[in-house]
Amino acid sequence: MPAVIYIFSLCTFTFGLSEFVVAGLVSSIAIDLHESVAQVGSAIAAYALGAAIGAPLITALLAAWRDKSVLLLTLAVLAIGSVVISLAPDILTLHGVRFVIGLGHGVFMAVASNAAIKRVDPTRAGRALSLVWMGLTLSVAFGVPIGTFLGSYWSWRVVFLAIGGLGLLSTLGLVLLMQRQPAPPPHERPSIQQNLSAILHRELLMAATIALLVSVATFSFFTYVSPFLLDITHLQIQTLGIAMLLFGICSIFGNILGGYLADRFDADRCLLGALTVLMLNLLGLYLWSASKLIILSLIGLLGTVFFAIVTLSTLRLLRLANHYIPQSSAVASGLNIASFNLGTALGGVSAAWVITHIGLAYIPIAGAGAALLAIGVLGLQIRSATTATALEESH
Repeated sequence: MPAVIYIFSLCTFTFGLSEFVVAGLVSSIAIDLHESVAQVGSAIAAYALGAAIGAPLITALLAAWRDKSVLLLTLAVLAIGSVVISLAPDILTLHGVRFVIGLGHGVFMAVASNAAIKRVDPTRAGRALSLVWMGLTLSVAFGVPIGTFLGSYWSWRVVFLAIGGLGLLSTLGLVLLMQRQPAPPPHERPSIQQNLSAILHRELLMAATIALLVSVATFSFFTYVSPFLLDITHLQIQTLGIAMLLFGICSIFGNILGGYLADRFDADRCLLGALTVLMLNLLGLYLWSASKLIILSLIGLLGTVFFAIVTLSTLRLLRLANHYIPQSSAVASGLNIASFNLGTALGGVSAAWVITHIGLAYIPIAGAGAALLAIGVLGLQIRSATTATALEESH
């Protein structure tokens, strides 16, 4: 693999830590800022909403820029924003700055995913993509548990200051190891109008809807995993870091598994099977919420299946984009990133509603419902594609 893909992975580790570490720090931040758990949990939604907006729209507007310039800009936003968060005096500042960093996150993931695939042979695209996303899984596996520990025993502000330092290190790596490529000639550059219209392509929107529902399903539970484990399963706070570590380690396996499956088997069928496992997993989290051992096992399985779906879904959407709108593949990648992050935001918001009106114990049920909808959308798209192929062959 080209060395720059490993640098992309370092960068996604830093962005992933910035996004997900709040899940393990919700209680600490709530106490420090004198806010409710639900209000602090919505900081994840603010970040995800920024990524959802930034990934397709800002990527489309910056399509004429060189990849390296765009990626360096997003890393600067991450580094500076993280330092500002470490000094945040109130919940409004926390939400606002996380929204801005989310904008940069969405653009980075869209451009880096597309750039990685362009740098390898098509038969290795799944593995290249899984390496880019590997940084995210490593951040969940190791960064979030460490951040949770520091936030619980020291200060959540130190965690974000450290993220700012990692942002600077990632920037340095990109400056040194990513070659500056020439800009494409003017006649090969898609217009802003073409890029924006690509966002509305029917087949891409259906694939993106699946990604959105997967994120809603997962993060309706994961956004509030720490209060769920403490208040419903009655784990000790010292065990919380172990649960996050288990989720993250299994995420690494899921990421690798998704890349392997994408390169060797039919992506549609693999995705359908993974969505079914996700739905059953979430139902299990509700049914066995009082069993510590089973819950820890299901949290590990959730990490595996979610990140396998991320890789499968991303590569599937990029292949659709290369078939229908090859000139705007980076924007299609952004649409996928936007869907996952918008789903993260909606998952957090829907879970907050469930907590307020029904109860914390029922958030896995909401996630299972979203997973069932994703299965339905994928089934419709597979049927539509099969019908279209049959019509073409008959003519």
